[in-house]
Amino acid sequence: MAAAAEQQQQSAEQFKGQARLPGFAAPRRYDLRLTPDLAACTFVGSVDVALAVSAPTRFLVLNAAELDVAPAGVSFAPQGSDRVLQPVEVTNVPEDEILIICFGEVLPVGEGTLTIAFNGTLNDKMHGFYRSVYELNGEKKNMAVTQFEPADARRCFPCWDEPAFKAVFKITLEVPSETVALSNMPVIEEKVNGPTKIVYFQESPIMSTYLVAVIVGIFDYVEDFTTDGTRVRVYTQVGKSAQGKFALEVALKTLVLFKEYFAVPYPLPKMDMIAIPDFAAGAMENYGLVTYRETALLFDEKHSAAANKQRVAVVVAHELAHQWFGNLVTMEWWTHLWLNEGFATWVSYLAADQFFPEWNVWTQFLEESTTGFKLDALAGSHPIEVDINHVDEIDEIFDAISYRKGASVIRMLQSYLGAEVFQKSLAAYIKRFAYSNAKTEDLWAALEEGSGEPVKALMHSWTKQQGYPVVSVKLKDGKLQMEQTQFLSSGSTGDGQWVVPITLCCCSYSRQEKFLLHGKQEDFDFSGLIECRKKDDFWIKLNVNQTSFYRVSYDEELASRLRYAIETNKLSAADRYGVLDDAYALCMAGKQKLVSLLHLIAAFKDETEYTVLAHVISTSQKIAEMVAVAAPEQLGNLKKFIIDFLEPFAQKLGWDAKSGEGHLDALLRGTLLTALAELGHEATINEAVRRFNVFLEDRETPLLPPDVRKAAYVALMQTVNESNKAGYESLLKIYRETDLSQEKVRVLGSLASCPDPVVVREALDFIMSPEVRNQDAIFLLRGVCSGGYEVAWQWLKDNWEYILGAYSGTLLTYFVNITVSPLATDEKADEAEEFFKSRIKASIARTVKQSIERVRINAQWVKSIKGEAELANVIKAHAHKD
Repeated sequence: MAAAAEQQQQSAEQFKGQARLPGFAAPRRYDLRLTPDLAACTFVGSVDVALAVSAPTRFLVLNAAELDVAPAGVSFAPQGSDRVLQPVEVTNVPEDEILIICFGEVLPVGEGTLTIAFNGTLNDKMHGFYRSVYELNGEKKNMAVTQFEPADARRCFPCWDEPAFKAVFKITLEVPSETVALSNMPVIEEKVNGPTKIVYFQESPIMSTYLVAVIVGIFDYVEDFTTDGTRVRVYTQVGKSAQGKFALEVALKTLVLFKEYFAVPYPLPKMDMIAIPDFAAGAMENYGLVTYRETALLFDEKHSAAANKQRVAVVVAHELAHQWFGNLVTMEWWTHLWLNEGFATWVSYLAADQFFPEWNVWTQFLEESTTGFKLDALAGSHPIEVDINHVDEIDEIFDAISYRKGASVIRMLQSYLGAEVFQKSLAAYIKRFAYSNAKTEDLWAALEEGSGEPVKALMHSWTKQQGYPVVSVKLKDGKLQMEQTQFLSSGSTGDGQWVVPITLCCCSYSRQEKFLLHGKQEDFDFSGLIECRKKDDFWIKLNVNQTSFYRVSYDEELASRLRYAIETNKLSAADRYGVLDDAYALCMAGKQKLVSLLHLIAAFKDETEYTVLAHVISTSQKIAEMVAVAAPEQLGNLKKFIIDFLEPFAQKLGWDAKSGEGHLDALLRGTLLTALAELGHEATINEAVRRFNVFLEDRETPLLPPDVRKAAYVALMQTVNESNKAGYESLLKIYRETDLSQEKVRVLGSLASCPDPVVVREALDFIMSPEVRNQDAIFLLRGVCSGGYEVAWQWLKDNWEYILGAYSGTLLTYFVNITVSPLATDEKADEAEEFFKSRIKASIARTVKQSIERVRINAQWVKSIKGEAELANVIKAHAHKD
């Protein structure tokens, strides 16, 4: 007997510490029943899982976390037999989030039903089955919400919680009679029984656990139908349904567009989209029931800014793209997360461009690429396809590599293969893998088949290794000499090598050259080069329109030619952006001098495109932060140069919208005025305060429309100090009186932008007050300006235990990244290393490493700026130009 027990114990041990669940049993269908108690914040449930047992086993191993499972509530009934087997032992392994069920005999191969009763808590962590607080008629209430991606369905019900274990779901909810109960599928029946009702949902198609969704609360909605009859609803808090209309319009158009683009109809009978007051991510693509932050779904005609409108359109398109790319065809494992996120990011721009061509979203897309470039230039980056060995590691890869670099390499490939071939091949891929799982190789195979191009060989280097190349180009003996090396922001050279799709044009866009750079170095000769070189306004631009994911370093002659091409408006907006972005990155890495970057910035004095000018502004702000550390005595002159550069644009746009203006003017106005306020520009601050005071008395005044509110709030905070906090208190008043999330976020993003460290500290403490939802803390943190970075770092250290208890997942990584990354001395990097040494955990390890690396890169850049002898004179000369 003892020997048998020992063998049983040993056998259970073999399942611990594994990255994946064993494959000897797989779910086919879940019959799930949940009863949430919204007042007590608990739930009870039971699940019958129809299983296919494919190999003899005495064990069933599945995921469960933070659930109480009593062994008496567990049984297994083999199909075709009237026997019901009770387990001899049920082991809960919290560190692996698994449940090991051991039976006294071997289970027969074939079908059977596993039944488990369980109960749990509606947590306040915004994952699993959780509670979100909302107000109804002035009374606080709880709603029950699910957020299962990546691996939290196991916190709601025991399941095989991996993307490849797809199954059918039949869901039944017992809820208070007055509530609305939603799930992935439509309701087929409701039975009211006094204070409660039982809601039965239609059975779902085959799908992964992370896409299951359940929501219980009291909501309003707006609805409409697509041209082919799919019912679409936007659910909101009571009284806010009018704010769902814009998202509804976008959703109707998007579902039709994607049906055509993927050549497969939307697979479900309905699409619900719902705004959740407490939500950790931006949105979540649950099949047929997409959840959103209020700021990503709701649009108020009067009080939302143009930037809010664009965000809603892009996020709705992103989530609806997932209904095909992710939900219908699902990644096999989290290594291939980028297939979901990179693709949805790319195609959301495709949709936005189709519906709102005047937004120039493909130029704005370059901001996504830049975010990917920045992270991927760190030694602590990771490949697009990243090994995941433990559930704790998944959250950290929902990052700029999976989303933004992923989207950028898809754009690069589409532009290389051509739009039509790309789209047809994608449609074939969706058809082939519908209702199943796919890996990155499967997508390459479909694209290779459709295009006849060596897609796998081309893309291998972009997804299997981290980083990207910088292509150095110079003119030598009438030829273009190109050399690729891995680009790192630290200035050191990596040993990566890529197959680079080179595009280039010379003196005009009418003729473009296109080829693949396979080796480390290549000389390139083309007939137009000699002709073109004879021209006075000769220029060469590689990576035409920035469609590919590499940087370019030009020799001095070519760089000055491009600067002239920018001054004389010869380049496209995307190329002007690219020249600046590459120069900035090379300067940070110590490969170019800051003085040459300042000369380049001056060339943008007649810039007309919002995205390009916004990038000039953010680049200038980063330079100012570095100069503040490296040469504080130069900061006054540098700020004068930046203000003098921006002022003509601001004067032209003014504070008030003019008739005939568009979306991009509205975006630019807010960006410009906010920058001038942060730079301490007196005229901007005075005008902002004047308008704000009117707004404080009358929230409907036309003097402070939504597009310039953030600028006014930031300007107001420049006037606040420890002994005069009137402006700070006024912003808190607006925060407390508005019920529009976008307005709350605008206020939060401004509170810490004060030059007085005492006020910054007080603003940061406000994060911990019950008035700020956990999801919104990051907006306040992001609002800290350069003078407050060290205050924020000290605040993080002082409150680390609280932060660790209150936040998890991606939100926790934001705290580390936002507070540590902007520091700019080696002493601070050492300090951060020391601090995190004893506080590291798997879910933040990658972020801590990356953030400290960023500090060291900043510190190195500071040193190189200190070494630029001519810098003071150049800044002075620019600052005193008429």
